[in-house]
Amino acid sequence: MTIPEELLEEIRDAATERGISAYVTEAVQQKRDRDLLIELSDWLEEEYGPVTDEELAAAYAELEEIDAEHERRRARRSDEAA
Repeated sequence: MTIPEELLEEIRDAATERGISAYVTEAVQQKRDRDLLIELSDWLEEEYGPVTDEELAAAYAELEEIDAEHERRRARRSDEAA
């Protein structure tokens, strides 16, 4: 396997203490996971049809609620630690 030198230098800078091997392994795992999610998404769309705008809006709203809850919990932990 050959990695272009310019990219390798960037990886060396970013990898720091983890090392290049761990950095590349993590990147490959993330790529594999993304490919699997795309495969699942394609299958779900074939099986159930495309996601509607309303479904997408509801999902984004739910994600915002989850993010807000996580932020409240982080703030509460920070207050308790202080």
